[in-house]
Amino acid sequence: MSSFNHTKYRPFTPVALENRTWPDQEITTAPLWASVDLRDGNQALVEPMTVEQKKEFFKLLVDVGFKEIEVGFPAASQLDFDFVRWLVEEDQVPDDVYIQVLTQARPELIERTYESLKGAKKAVVHVYNSTSTTQREQVFRLDKEGIKQIAVKGAQCVKDHAEKNPGTEWVFQYSPESFTGTETDYAVEVCDAVIDVWQPTPERKCIINLPATVEVTTPNRFADQIEYFCRHVKNRESIIVSLHTHNDRGCGVAAAELGLMAGADRIEGTLLGNGERTGNMDVVTIAMNMYSQGVDPKLSLGDMDRIVSVVQSCTQLPVHPRHPYAGELVFTAFSGSHQDAIKKCLANQTDDKAWDVAYLPIDPMDVGRSYQEVIRVNSQSGKGGVAFALEQEYGLALPRWLQVELSPIVQRFSEEDGGVVKSADMKRLFEESFMTASAPYALGNYELSKKDHDSVTAELTHKDGSISIEGEGNGALSAFTTALSNHFGIRVDIVQYQEHALTNGSDSQAIAYIQANIDGDRFNGVAIDNDIVSASIQAVLATVNQKVASTNEQANVA
Repeated sequence: MSSFNHTKYRPFTPVALENRTWPDQEITTAPLWASVDLRDGNQALVEPMTVEQKKEFFKLLVDVGFKEIEVGFPAASQLDFDFVRWLVEEDQVPDDVYIQVLTQARPELIERTYESLKGAKKAVVHVYNSTSTTQREQVFRLDKEGIKQIAVKGAQCVKDHAEKNPGTEWVFQYSPESFTGTETDYAVEVCDAVIDVWQPTPERKCIINLPATVEVTTPNRFADQIEYFCRHVKNRESIIVSLHTHNDRGCGVAAAELGLMAGADRIEGTLLGNGERTGNMDVVTIAMNMYSQGVDPKLSLGDMDRIVSVVQSCTQLPVHPRHPYAGELVFTAFSGSHQDAIKKCLANQTDDKAWDVAYLPIDPMDVGRSYQEVIRVNSQSGKGGVAFALEQEYGLALPRWLQVELSPIVQRFSEEDGGVVKSADMKRLFEESFMTASAPYALGNYELSKKDHDSVTAELTHKDGSISIEGEGNGALSAFTTALSNHFGIRVDIVQYQEHALTNGSDSQAIAYIQANIDGDRFNGVAIDNDIVSASIQAVLATVNQKVASTNEQANVA
């Protein structure tokens, strides 16, 4: 077995921050959003997107509501260069959207970047160089001053090219790549030097993007780094502090949330979290987290199925069924107790109430999912899940006592079948078990009359012919049970009764549910008819048919 040696790793050295304020902050407004799906996300794909896929993805990003979209690294890829030219020349960018492009802080790459943007209305030029201790010492072999000069010269080059192209509304963005692996005070020093070159103002801000290129510590330590940076950076009122977190430790969203609490203004990420290694920060998750707290995320995520479909189609990556908010099963409950709680809470939920449903942090319908997807029935499910599925799919509002009887029937079927029980199968099991009013006896013609008592005369048909029964009682059901009791020599007492219309409207059919005690045994009968009295009489007959069948079966066994 291979060695597993934790001593080869060094713990993260936290930034010294006294009187931190971020733990007491709340996220009450959405940040500025920037999508990096077409650049950072695209470079992480085994097969990068084709031009057509990029076009489809760009349209999705615009429709979702991104106002800043990083569309490529045009100086490093001819495909990216051509795509940027297509966006500009074919006027594909809405007037309120900035296209963003990435470039290293190298003069020849910056020049090529501006060539790709010639004629653009609005653009963010994103320049970067790595500042981390590891890369300074082992990759570039430069001291702190040498790394800072790369940033300063790159910033000046970006500014010079913008002045040569005054027809575009330029925004400058700088990233000290691997910010989390950089001494925080040194990161401030480098960014201050870039800010000195660009001379931003409150009316014309620049963006300082702080990438957790590799996530190296817990989200609270990252928040300390961000708060320290925001306290110490020059001209804070003239810069937009942006975050670009990755998910190496599985905390990309949490780090971004705490970073916002620590003072950041802007978030870069990808839809559903695609990105190098374990992925970029997931914009869908963080935006929907805000939404679930009553904060408008300023993104349109109501058609989640379309988002998932486009992302999967363009990236060739599956979306996990348990992915927050977007996964196929994320709102689905199989557990019986969970299903029962969800069903009861949904019954209490009204439009004038704040959303308050057990196990569902948001209303699934807000992201285009139906309640039919919420509860799926398998061998772990209970009566609540079965009842919910039948009501949502077929309008069958089963009384609780009938839910108790149906649930083990469905559970046995699931155990034998070994999977999720479809609604059609549940309905079939329900009908076979309780809608038994046609065999061995079926109701033919019947007549009700009322004098001193209610009386009924009814014809029952069976395979050998027909019989006539009659009885009296206080009401139609009482008279019919008396008639059945007299003919079959049994005692029929109605224990439970419930009925409702299956649909709205005057032409709706009625359904009756009856539980009867017949000679000490309980049977459940259900019937549907255009007339509620006929439905109720047939439901009683269904219980008697079950009693007759049970008696015959016992006689055959004996």
